[in-house]
Amino acid sequence: MIVHMVLFKVKRGVSKARIASVMAAIGALRRRIPGITGFRWGPYSSPEGLHRGYTHGFCMTFKDRKARDAYLPHPEHEKVKAKGLAILRGGVGGVLAFDFEA
Repeated sequence: MIVHMVLFKVKRGVSKARIASVMAAIGALRRRIPGITGFRWGPYSSPEGLHRGYTHGFCMTFKDRKARDAYLPHPEHEKVKAKGLAILRGGVGGVLAFDFEA
């Protein structure tokens, strides 16, 4: 299994509804792209204060590397990625992605 963790620095003033809409679109990829086995998201909520400006995040799980590798260039992913980048401070500079095998 591959865990795909993504952190977002959402621009100030973006509504909670718009953030939820983007996250719902990302989660809906599970129905469109084979091999996605799970999806969870939420706003930063730790009292530690170590978020370094990242305000929201999600974890998506994939059956295996092959499924993750098919997802990355998938046209449906590219459409949703554009929606996500539009709400971030600095576009691609406002996202951090980290994958690991579990």
